Amino acid sequence: MVVAQADCPARRVPDGTPLTIPKDTFVTITQALGGNYTVTYHGQMVRVDGTDADKLGLEPELLSFPEPTDERIHEEQVWEALRTVYDPEIPVDLVNLGLIYDVAIDQDSRRVDIRMTLTAPACGMGPVLVGDVEYRVRRVPNVETVKVDLVFDPAWSREMMSEEAQLATGMFF
Repeated sequence: MVVAQADCPARRVPDGTPLTIPKDTFVTITQALGGNYTVTYHGQMVRVDGTDADKLGLEPELLSFPEPTDERIHEEQVWEALRTVYDPEIPVDLVNLGLIYDVAIDQDSRRVDIRMTLTAPACGMGPVLVGDVEYRVRRVPNVETVKVDLVFDPAWSREMMSEEAQLATGMFF
């Protein structure tokens, strides 16, 4: 349990509705992954972005990469960045959940295009997760632009999860 040190912006899970956790309010941390936090506030599950961790008196996880040795965007670094984005309800990153369908890099324009989906088409956290993907991938050296296409074909299913993710969530059967 922590006490908000300042008014803290958050988004309600699973619909993404913005709200503010007032200063001096007690919250319970239920998940701290990828630098973001899922907390319980007045009986609701809410997500606090890692950039606001200091408002909860916490240190954010920082995504960093070695100094680039060339002008190229390295695909393995893009995938590393994507592995730092976690579903706010499931303690598994988007890559291992099978939500990232494709990564395409245009070296000339320094652009990364990503096709991804959600576990459910009506997930209200979709725009938040897309924003997280864009923010994290822009941290990769030499990336100037990130475009995320949210698609629902093919529809996501648990078979798209890595075996590790299936085991972690009890969905391996």
